[in-house]
Amino acid sequence: MWSFVGKKKAPRWLWHALDHRTGEVLAYVFGRREDQAFLKLKALLAPFGITRFYTDGWGAYQRHLDLLLHDVSKHHTQQLERKHLTLRTQIKRLVRKTICFSNSTAMHDLVIGLFINRFEFGVPSKMENTKQ
Repeated sequence: MWSFVGKKKAPRWLWHALDHRTGEVLAYVFGRREDQAFLKLKALLAPFGITRFYTDGWGAYQRHLDLLLHDVSKHHTQQLERKHLTLRTQIKRLVRKTICFSNSTAMHDLVIGLFINRFEFGVPSKMENTKQ
């Protein structure tokens, strides 16, 4: 999923992986649409012992995944696209046509990361901990 920081010529990608059976987010990484960002995500997924990857046909997947473990299909990426819709409706800076955007990559990644942690993992913010 892409958005931008500062200007549309500086796209920032959210790479995330879901458990195909449960729909839960396993890991996520922010970066450019380059091999190194995918390799970071792949490293985070290593402890899960993943036996199958469902992706679009982007080149980094072809270069860094075993062909026997890799399935290119839109059919198996529907859950991920549904997560994208949730993120776009909840975080204004991810809407495709918006006037709200981040000026720094740090703030961009922080805001989206905090939302994912709260929404997907139920991790309460520090503000919620102090209210109790």
